[in-house]
Amino acid sequence: MMTTSPLTDLDIAHKIQLTPITEIAQKLGLDPDDIEMYGKYKAKIPLHNIDHDKIKQSNLVLVSAISPTPAGEGKTTVSIGLSEAMNRIGKKTTVVLREPSLGPVFGLKGGATGGGYSQVLPMEDINLHFTGDFSAIEKAHNLLAALVDNNIQSKTNNLGIDPRTVSLKRVMDVNDRSLRNIVIGLGGTGSGIPRESGFDITAASEIMAIMCLAENLEDLKGRLGNIFIGYTFDKKAIYARDLNAEGAMATLLKDALKPNLVQTIEGNPAIIHLGPFANIAQGTNSVIATRMGMSLSDYTVTEAGFGFDLGAEKFLDIKCQSADLTPKVVVMTATIRALKYHGGVPLSSLTIPNVEALEKGLPNLEKHLENARLFNITPVIAINKFYSDSNEEIQVIIDLAKKLNIKVAVSDGWAKGGEGALDLAKKVVEAIEEDRSNFTPLYDWEDSVMNKIETIAKKIYGADRVEYAAKARRDLKTISNLELDHLPVCIAKTQKSLSDNPLLIGRPTGFTLTVREIEIAAGAGFLIPITGDMMRMPGLPAHPASENINIDLEGNISGLI
Repeated sequence: MMTTSPLTDLDIAHKIQLTPITEIAQKLGLDPDDIEMYGKYKAKIPLHNIDHDKIKQSNLVLVSAISPTPAGEGKTTVSIGLSEAMNRIGKKTTVVLREPSLGPVFGLKGGATGGGYSQVLPMEDINLHFTGDFSAIEKAHNLLAALVDNNIQSKTNNLGIDPRTVSLKRVMDVNDRSLRNIVIGLGGTGSGIPRESGFDITAASEIMAIMCLAENLEDLKGRLGNIFIGYTFDKKAIYARDLNAEGAMATLLKDALKPNLVQTIEGNPAIIHLGPFANIAQGTNSVIATRMGMSLSDYTVTEAGFGFDLGAEKFLDIKCQSADLTPKVVVMTATIRALKYHGGVPLSSLTIPNVEALEKGLPNLEKHLENARLFNITPVIAINKFYSDSNEEIQVIIDLAKKLNIKVAVSDGWAKGGEGALDLAKKVVEAIEEDRSNFTPLYDWEDSVMNKIETIAKKIYGADRVEYAAKARRDLKTISNLELDHLPVCIAKTQKSLSDNPLLIGRPTGFTLTVREIEIAAGAGFLIPITGDMMRMPGLPAHPASENINIDLEGNISGLI
C-alpha cells in the first residue's frame, strides 16, 4: 500500500458519492442525447462525437514506466492522479485507460482502476463485467473458431482447410493454465474432427487487437475479414472473409466498438475502452477512445501497459503510426521499490530503505529514459510515492534527473488524489509548452521483418543479437509468401526484464534475444514475434486474489483490489 491508512481502494471508492454520468458528460460538452446510458454511472459514447479537427489541436500525454515488479508500479494511479491535477490547474483533461481483464482481477495483480484517491469509478463494475465489451469480443472470437471447425467437417460447404495449419484457438477471460493445450472434436461422428487446440485469454485475442486499432465499423469489418486462418490442403491461404464471418462478428461487436464514459474520484471524465496485454499484444486502449478523449478535451492522458520497452514502444510504433497520433510528452513512472528490485533486493525487503540498492537499480530507469528519447519525445519522471519511501531515496532520483536534464516530480496521487500530483501536472504542461518533442517512429514499416525485430531488440532492449528458432524461420517464409512483410512487429516478451529472460533484472547487456515463432495477426495489422517462454493463457498463483473476494447478502462486495 502507498499510505499508512488502513483504508483499502474499495473502502475509499465506497466513500465517494458518484455524480450522475449525464453531468460528467456535460463537462465534455455532451448532452444526454449524445451518450448511451448503461445505468446511472456508466455510458457509451457514439463514434460521431469524434472531431478530427479538434484532435489536431489537442495534447496527448503518454504515461509509461520502468520495468515493473510483479505487482506493477502504478501507471494507472499516476495517470488518474495526473488528470485530476491538470483539471485542478485549469487544463481541461480526460484520462483514457484500458478495461481490466478478469484474469488478473481474480489472479495476482487485481483490477486496473487505479488506487487510493486516484481511482476511476464505479470500480466494482469496471473491474468485473462493466458494459460487456470483453464478453462481446469473446463471443465474436469463438464464433469464428466454431465456423472454422464447422467448415472443416462440413460435406457441402467445405473449403478444404487443412486442420494442421489452423492456429486459431478459443478464448475466455480467465487465467486457466489447464486449457492452454487441449484436444477438441472428440465424441465420434457428428462431433467434429479431432485436432489439437486450446484457449488463449480474451485479452490476447486478435479481435481485441483489431478492436483497439479499428477506426470505425467499416474498418472493423475489413480487419475482421483479414484474420488469417490457415491453409487448404492445396496450400491456398484462408481468411475469415472466406468463411463470410466478418458480418456476424461485427454485429456482435457493434456496441463494444463504442468507448465507455465513467468518472474519477474527483468527478472528472474518464474514458475506458478495451484492454490487450502489453507483453503479448499492443497493450493500449483503442484508437477510438484516444481520439474521443482528444476530441472532447484540451489534454488527454493515456497509458500503455508494463514498461516503456513493451506498451510504450508498441503505442508509438504501431498505434501512433496507424492512427496518425503524436504524443507531446512521456511520463516515466518510477518507484523506489522497483529500482531497489532492479538493484538486487528481494521482493520481501523492498519496503526497507536501501540507498545503495536503489543506486544499483538506476540503470533500468536510465535505459527507459534513453528509449523515450530515441523517439524524440520529451520524458518527465514521475516518482510514484509509497509510504515506505525515504526522503534520501527520493533525492537519489531527483539528483539523477538533474544530471540528465529531465523534469521530475513526486506523485502522491494514491494518498492525496489530484492535490498530490500538482507538481507533476505543472511539469508536464511546462514540457508541452516548451515544445521540444518531435515524435519520430523507431523504424519504417517497409523495412524487412528481421530488420524491424532487430531494431527493437538492439535499440530498445539492449540485445547484442537476435536468434531465430527453426519455427520462426519457417514463419518468416510464410509471411513473405503471404506478402505481409510490410506489417509492423508486436513483440511478445516478458515484462520482468528488458531482455527475454525474466531473471535478468536491471539493465542487462550482451544478451541474445531468441524468437521462438512469429504469429500472423493480419486482421490487426501486425506480426507477433514470440520470445522466451511467453504464453497467451496465464495461470493462477497458488493463492489467487479470488480467495479474498466476497459479497454479502445486501450485495456489498469486499476484497476487490
